[in-house]
Amino acid sequence: MSSHLVTITRSLVFVCLALLLCAALMQGLGFNALLMLTSVAEGAFLRPGAIENSLRWGLPLFLSAAGVSIAFRAGFFNIGAQGQFYLGAIFAATAAHWLQGGAPLLVIPAILCAGFLGGALWALWPGLMKLGSGTDEVITTLMGNFIAGLLLVWVTSGPLKDPAGSGQQASSPVLAAPYRISDSSGVSATTLGIALGVGILLWLLVNRTAFGVLSGLAGRNGTMVRWQGASSWRIGLTSFLLSGGLAGLAGAVEFAGPTGRIASGFLPGHGFTATLVALVANFSILGTAVTALFFGGLAAAALYLPIMAGLPAAAIEVINASIALFITARSRLVDRLAGRKETSS
Repeated sequence: MSSHLVTITRSLVFVCLALLLCAALMQGLGFNALLMLTSVAEGAFLRPGAIENSLRWGLPLFLSAAGVSIAFRAGFFNIGAQGQFYLGAIFAATAAHWLQGGAPLLVIPAILCAGFLGGALWALWPGLMKLGSGTDEVITTLMGNFIAGLLLVWVTSGPLKDPAGSGQQASSPVLAAPYRISDSSGVSATTLGIALGVGILLWLLVNRTAFGVLSGLAGRNGTMVRWQGASSWRIGLTSFLLSGGLAGLAGAVEFAGPTGRIASGFLPGHGFTATLVALVANFSILGTAVTALFFGGLAAAALYLPIMAGLPAAAIEVINASIALFITARSRLVDRLAGRKETSS
């Protein structure tokens, strides 16, 4: 059995264990565990309209998680997807504000490009600090999330504040309908096309280019990259920029799509979930797409659990945290079984 298939199998085992753990926990708290599991399945994939709701949350997750995968493959722990997502949304909203009144065929690509640029710039400074002085990128990207959150509050309560807002939450004006790439469902030919196009380009980049080969090698053994005569600096900086840019693009898609505006503190768990998606998928682009749809389904089920199972929507956060616990843990039993199968094959 190939190591890649073993890793995917191990991830699926851990996801199942996490679901069983949550079911046992909910049963112990007095809820019906079987009803919880069936409600999650129905809310995510089985009831009418569930797939559309799963795609609504899964599409932006895929973009951010794919960016996280690019950085992790190269050996850089970009934990700043949340901040890069916010900066992408801020840049997209700013571009929309400046270009309002222009032709949609020009303004919409400009909004998306601005989002990518915003996320890339927010990943640039941790990348330069890491490559230039060896600063721990986990710390800088993580702290960047908090700074970006404060910038979002300032922008939505200052330069881009909606003058017609109620004052209960700081937000920007609603984007005009001609510039929206989807309605509130978040699913349209445009959003699906963006995700599909990004997925194809990233798959080609990772599997069919020298950068993809060298970045994967850099994540395992940086010395080998230098022996190949490649620039570790260039690979690292490109990985940071692509990683942040894709999270920023997700922010732009969220702004121009289902949300239609930016608001202080919107989607606060997006970056954490995107990182979890990348870990479960083992940094595979195709695996990231499937895993993002799964976690999008969990997000969709959060709206369904209180109705069907009497559970609070926060139960989905417990499931996500449990999956993170199992995925980041090392299972000696699974590794030993995988090693025996590899030896016998």
